[in-house]
Amino acid sequence: MKKAAMAARVGNRILSIMAGILILLMLSYGMYSLWDTYKIYANSFADEELLKFRPTDDGEDNPTLKDLKKLNPDVKAWIQVPKTNIDYPVVQGQDDMEYINKNVYGEFELSGAIFLSCLNKDDFSDPYNLVYGHNMKNGGMFADVADFTNKEYFETHQKGKLYLTDATRKIRFFACMKVTAADAKIYHPDGYRKENLKDLLDYIQANAVQYRDVNVADENSLIALSTCSEAETNGRVVLIGKLEREVAEKQ
Repeated sequence: MKKAAMAARVGNRILSIMAGILILLMLSYGMYSLWDTYKIYANSFADEELLKFRPTDDGEDNPTLKDLKKLNPDVKAWIQVPKTNIDYPVVQGQDDMEYINKNVYGEFELSGAIFLSCLNKDDFSDPYNLVYGHNMKNGGMFADVADFTNKEYFETHQKGKLYLTDATRKIRFFACMKVTAADAKIYHPDGYRKENLKDLLDYIQANAVQYRDVNVADENSLIALSTCSEAETNGRVVLIGKLEREVAEKQ
């Protein structure tokens, strides 16, 4: 009996130790998950170090963007939409998966980077330029694009800026669409020339959830900001603007 009782006590102690270890492991994993989630969301915004490279409105030349390009030649531009969280450099990879989980410095980052489609020319000279960004739950990256489906938000956020290394262009947003990732008219930017851009403009006007007429002229091109829709796995929200080719005036 004594041996049985002793064995039971030893067994209970072993179980207690194992339970304690399991609890510690669960707590450690929980703390790591919280820390990892915090890092993911914190890194989805441009930090102070990166914002040092943000261009100003001083003229056509943007030397700070050139400095950032020296760190990563994939840097092509900087996009900014006032009164939103959209304030990021734009990169371009060899394909459209390269910067899905890689930041502007080329390092692994789940929030990825804002990137220009690999089907576009890297100087935004195409008639239709497509830019991608994640929809982060904390409002980072292109999460604010989804807010443009709301009429009031769409009406109060009409302008943006696109800074290139040697030019600054105004963006005038005129449409917001809800589409799917399989929408060939939206997700094949290499299929448009000046001659058939009206086909895209007609499609946008017919299917937009928000729209205003901004008179897209021959000297203008389009820029589209695409992000995921939280409501649908394959859903996308696309904000479309007119890229004006003159140097931007101060807003």
